Amino acid sequence: MRAVPGNFFIVTSDERRWVLRTALLILALTSLPYLVGYASQGAEWRFTGFVFGVEDGNSYIAKMLRGSAGDWLFETPYTSQPQSGVVAFLPYLLLGKLAAPPALHEQLVVLYHLFRIGAGVLCLLATYDFIALFCRRIIYRRFGMLLTALGGGLGWILVLFGKSQWLDSLPLEFYSPETFGFLSLYGIPHLALARAALLWALTVYLRCSMDEAVDLRHSSLLLGVLWLMVALAQPISAVVLGIIIGLHSVVSLLWLSRRERTMQTQEMPIWKRSIRLGMTALIVPVPFLLYNLVSFARDPFLRAWTAQNIIRSPHPAHYLMAYGLVLPCAALGAVYLYRRVATWLALYLPVWVCSLPFLAYAPFNLQRRLPEGIWVALVGLCMVALESWKPPTQVQQLKSALIGVFILAFPSTILLWVGGFLTALRPVEPVFRPADEVEVFMFLGKVARSQETVLAPYSTSNALPAWAPVRVVVGHGPESVDAAQLKPQIEAFFELKMAEADMVAFLKEHGVRYVIWNEEEAEAQGLRSDGSGIFSLLHRAGSYALYQVTTQIYP
Repeated sequence: MRAVPGNFFIVTSDERRWVLRTALLILALTSLPYLVGYASQGAEWRFTGFVFGVEDGNSYIAKMLRGSAGDWLFETPYTSQPQSGVVAFLPYLLLGKLAAPPALHEQLVVLYHLFRIGAGVLCLLATYDFIALFCRRIIYRRFGMLLTALGGGLGWILVLFGKSQWLDSLPLEFYSPETFGFLSLYGIPHLALARAALLWALTVYLRCSMDEAVDLRHSSLLLGVLWLMVALAQPISAVVLGIIIGLHSVVSLLWLSRRERTMQTQEMPIWKRSIRLGMTALIVPVPFLLYNLVSFARDPFLRAWTAQNIIRSPHPAHYLMAYGLVLPCAALGAVYLYRRVATWLALYLPVWVCSLPFLAYAPFNLQRRLPEGIWVALVGLCMVALESWKPPTQVQQLKSALIGVFILAFPSTILLWVGGFLTALRPVEPVFRPADEVEVFMFLGKVARSQETVLAPYSTSNALPAWAPVRVVVGHGPESVDAAQLKPQIEAFFELKMAEADMVAFLKEHGVRYVIWNEEEAEAQGLRSDGSGIFSLLHRAGSYALYQVTTQIYP
């Protein structure tokens, strides 16, 4: 029987210190563009706290603001539709409870980035532990962690040649955090936290299944708690964890059933132990996952949100551009791994990698989310290949050349990082908001009651709930119910293409109490705040004005 040498699983304290120092350095470097953004704001512009994914970033701060206001259940502020509340986005709600006025928005942004740094460090520690399951030598463990954290595909070539929208999509490394790893470290902390918990859960699953000396009850509890952490950070990743463990169990059983009796006798106990471990651990996250499933199936708002929350995978050629650089080496690594370790363990990474096309194109709204972590499996196989391949002395340079090829995985990350600096240096929307607009937000936060509804143009509506604890009619693609139907109506409202009776009906339908308007545009279009009887002016800052809907609409 091929066994796992004992020192495969060992990660020394010196190694952990190196990982911690490196992780802090990486997270410090990713923080520099945000510091530049704050340095660039001034009398005319206010920095949102994000250099990419600003629309989602504002929504995360809005969730934290709701937590600061006392919420424990998630209710999106990006719709006027009634909601029952659901246990979701819990990390953001909890973080918000650490902040209080004054300077609430600034506190929330700082807490967000502290969360990003902490989750990023945990993700890199977990990545190193996972790769250490398959690599003995420290140099390959370290290189594997760096490649996982900072590597990308060959999409940068498309960008350099002006083909950034090849096959109607950006290269995956520029917008898909689940496909690689850098974007989560750069600005999406709940995904970094989910990956950390997922990789540690898999480390416990693989290591404890192989080690008969480990107490199965304690290991099952630890695996279950980690599984629950994945679910609380990103429920879809918890489903992915179950799918991969299930696929591995089925494939390894089929494989072992076809092998000679000696191998079955030696390795079948590992398979049985893994089944007991996984099934017992599943008891911990299952209640929350069932609650999540039932809530999204029965709640009308959550059903509507799910129906329009569509995250499709791009053309398969994009996955080839993303992973084509490492696939040959990964295939070689799968062969070496099979020769070095027990079959049950050797099958794990190849099974995970081979699930890519089935997960990425599953008939599911969030299909692009399902290949979460496959990049880590590919890098792990590549490191096995580099560690195991012992070329003759005269062709040793081939191995060095192969390592050099992997350097081609880093330019995309460099482009993202430099792009963050360039974005932070230029105060324009949406990364920055006009200071006058923010002044209106702050005034509104003082006069409006919590969760009152405000009508504003889409861009303003996306930023507003991150600054004031109010609702908007439409302001975030997935979270704004019926956004496609409401956007044209809102545009017609602000362009004064609605009759006054229709405007009143629209305001009543959505329970709108306040309207934010660009006053210069309003005056140019003939809006009179004191003539129609619909609005009364509350506050003006530069070209932005806050109107209150008059009481005659709501007798």
